[in-house]
Amino acid sequence: MSNTYDVSAENNPLTWRMRDDKQPVWLHEYKSKNGYRAAYKAITQMSPEEIIELVRNSGLRGRGGGGFFTGIKWSMMSQSKSVCSRYLVCNADEMEPGTYKDRFLMERLPHLLLEGILISSYALGASRAYIFLRYEYIIVAKYLTRAIAEIKSIGLIGKNILNSEFNFELFLHTGAGRYICGEETALINALEGRRAVPRAKPPFPSHVGLWGKPTCVNNVETLCNIPGIIEHGTTWYRNISSKKSNDSGTKLMGFSGRVKNPGVWELPFGTTAREILEDYSRGMCPGFSLKAWQPGGVSTDFLTTDHLDTPMDFDKIAISGSRFGTGMAIAIDNTVNMVSLVRNLEEFFSRESCGWCTPCRDGLPWIVKLLISLENKDGRPGDIELLEKLCCVLGPGRTFCAHAPGAIEPLKSALKYFKNEFELGIHEFYKQEPNRIICVQIN
Repeated sequence: MSNTYDVSAENNPLTWRMRDDKQPVWLHEYKSKNGYRAAYKAITQMSPEEIIELVRNSGLRGRGGGGFFTGIKWSMMSQSKSVCSRYLVCNADEMEPGTYKDRFLMERLPHLLLEGILISSYALGASRAYIFLRYEYIIVAKYLTRAIAEIKSIGLIGKNILNSEFNFELFLHTGAGRYICGEETALINALEGRRAVPRAKPPFPSHVGLWGKPTCVNNVETLCNIPGIIEHGTTWYRNISSKKSNDSGTKLMGFSGRVKNPGVWELPFGTTAREILEDYSRGMCPGFSLKAWQPGGVSTDFLTTDHLDTPMDFDKIAISGSRFGTGMAIAIDNTVNMVSLVRNLEEFFSRESCGWCTPCRDGLPWIVKLLISLENKDGRPGDIELLEKLCCVLGPGRTFCAHAPGAIEPLKSALKYFKNEFELGIHEFYKQEPNRIICVQIN
């Protein structure tokens, strides 16, 4: 975080407790900063139904990238009295390249996440919760293990929490490291010890999830918003976002790439990309200029400098032709060849495909081969058209999950804005004698 970044409890519910020396806030200090006060209020003074309705009215949207309304997701959980077990799973896998906001929260405020999990589990009637953590987050695993032990020592894990009938257990599970685990049903399979492949929906996890029981999967940052909503209410939460945005609350946002001050900041929804780039990241490094940017990780469409004044929220970024995603933007500088960049991204997505469905399993490697040819100036007439058709074949509704549709977003947008760079990859021989080539057609 920038040294000049002003943090206040009223406007920054996620970050105001953080220490200036960047060390984690442990239990004693966290409680001295109103920590677990929301949990006490929720469990001793509110019913689960009241909490779910409060979260629903707050307008909180999922912070993992999808942006689905959290209160609606919670209300979909099966409340059948015949179901004795319900689960909450915290998605802390964070495998999206260019994204490190959840790690930032867990390393600095592990107890904020635990308080959010505790309140959410009570509201959902979940007696057991799991944190599914990215295997590379070794320091985070160490901190969370200590934080879990601390709240267990004061009776916030175990039976009859705060003299109520609420029994609660919390477990930390380290994943094996797969991008596909960002899809909630693939994460559930991995947690069960199965192959990390998405499940068919319906049934949805809210009815048939972990071990066949009702399950809710929420992102780290999403859960970290819950204590503030419980403590201060929905009117406060809706009003701390910018008037430029219809979304509620604040969001961890930032820029990485060749910027002077890469980082992450808690900002109100509606803050423009230009403000983040110029005021917080302090602009591009000397000798570099901005060529393109991705709003929320590498699976979002490229935007150009013409889009920098777009307010950063789910709806406004969608209107601009991309996705808000995780809100962690990536700056692409003027020295980057877009064909090489996209080839690198598609190699990643191809490698991370679970291989479950044909369009993704076979289509992504095909895209990589075509991009390698264009990168090496050995492309053929029809290659670019073939890439455009593959973008359709791997688009939404044509694959088992959203992995392939997300993978082709950077390719599709690069072809839209920087097609001339792809055209430079056609070999001179084929330009001179185009009749020698027969183009492959996909219907």
